[in-house]
Amino acid sequence: APQRTQVEGLQPQVEPDPMVRPLDVRLTPPSLEDPMADDRNLWGTLKRAHGVAPGTIDLAVQQTFTSRLRDLDWKASVVLRESEIVALDAPSTRWIGLAVDIGTTKIAVYLVDLETGEIAASSGLMNPQISYGEDVVSRIYTAGQSAENAAKLQSLVVDALNASVAALCAEIGSDPAHVADAVIVGNTVIHHLFLGLSVHQLGVIPYVPAVRAEVDVKARDLGLKMAPGGYVHMLPNIAGYVGADHVAMLLATETDEREGVTLAIDIGTNTEICLNCRGTMKSVSCASGPAFEGAHIRFGMRAARGAIERVRMSDGRLEIQTIGGSAPVGICGSGLLDAIAQMRQNGVIDPSGRMLDHALVRRLDERREFVLVERPGEDDITISQKDVRELQAAKTAIRLGIQALIEDAGIAEADIDRVIIAGAFGTFIDVQSAIGIGMLPPLPLERFQQVGNAAGTGARLALISRDKRRAALEIAAKDGYIELATIPDFNEKFAAASSLAW
Repeated sequence: APQRTQVEGLQPQVEPDPMVRPLDVRLTPPSLEDPMADDRNLWGTLKRAHGVAPGTIDLAVQQTFTSRLRDLDWKASVVLRESEIVALDAPSTRWIGLAVDIGTTKIAVYLVDLETGEIAASSGLMNPQISYGEDVVSRIYTAGQSAENAAKLQSLVVDALNASVAALCAEIGSDPAHVADAVIVGNTVIHHLFLGLSVHQLGVIPYVPAVRAEVDVKARDLGLKMAPGGYVHMLPNIAGYVGADHVAMLLATETDEREGVTLAIDIGTNTEICLNCRGTMKSVSCASGPAFEGAHIRFGMRAARGAIERVRMSDGRLEIQTIGGSAPVGICGSGLLDAIAQMRQNGVIDPSGRMLDHALVRRLDERREFVLVERPGEDDITISQKDVRELQAAKTAIRLGIQALIEDAGIAEADIDRVIIAGAFGTFIDVQSAIGIGMLPPLPLERFQQVGNAAGTGARLALISRDKRRAALEIAAKDGYIELATIPDFNEKFAAASSLAW
């Protein structure tokens, strides 16, 4: 079934100042009296009309611009990136940009009008790499098996992006050849796979990235179809499991600029958390796993029509809400979180997560399961003890990450002024439920802000603003990193964090 994906997020307004700029020109055709070469003619016209000093012309543009200028009767729109001509087409062409957030499970794609900075079209899709593993560690292993596997993981994403961009361009009456610039973000493993970099070292201690710096590469070198000389810009990484998507999230939420104490969490299959404690920033990565996506849950499913997304329990009676309001067919991550919070609140499970005797709990082959929906003629939708443990493990990773940051900063959770929750799963969760099972700190609800796909917003900001691109570099440079495996008394703290109470 089609999955609900998250492309919406913050919409901060910035003055557009992209890396590329289109300039309309009208050239004088060469003649026997003045047989000027086409490149000198073009640069001379740019100098006279726009004050642009001669630079370079991308090879792919050089291979076509001579015939194209004649087809256009010597009138054209020229796209400059710094001093390089990266595209040329008809006058008044609408040049657009591409911003992409490649998540472990989902991909958000945005076409952006480079003149206004507004989103022209967007879509969400599944990351096709998921067929080779639901988490990044599985993909590290797969890529390490052979060069062919690594190339396949890269081409899967590129092919999906090319198809999505083509469809979005058709939607707005444009063409992929008019995509003049791109900014793409993802976690460090996704970043490396997309660029064809080694990921082996990310899977072994001390988990170091091959590249931390920002990367600029020709789109065609990656197989991405856009303007002939167009570039893909990748924001910098921070550590082996804190990547460019985290930098983009921090950029979009302005976490680095906030006073007091701010906790920013991007919840997903891999969850990144940053604490800005009065100007000092540190981040951790938490392997929260795929349970939030409904994976490894008996009746789990992704956020598609018919998935239970809300659960409430009162006086022993259950009320459920499904996506699309249709008959329930399974339960997605937000519904599972709700259900377990309600089970804890109503004494169905104890703080350790153990399922107790209850009117809605039944035994089946010596196993206990909580009945959510009875379906005559079909299997009832239930939550098993194993399902509780799966979500408990995911929430434990996040709680442990938050506690590690709090202890490192020498503060208490009550000192946190605001909690920013980003990511597709973070958009749809009930914050009170997350507090109820000890995943989020017990703070007043007004301190929480759910911001949608902030990583995608950060990619868009870096696409349309040079200042924001520079700000991303500054964020990556000053954000510290804590490796959870190195914190003192890790095993004891992990066990304590598994409690379904804060």
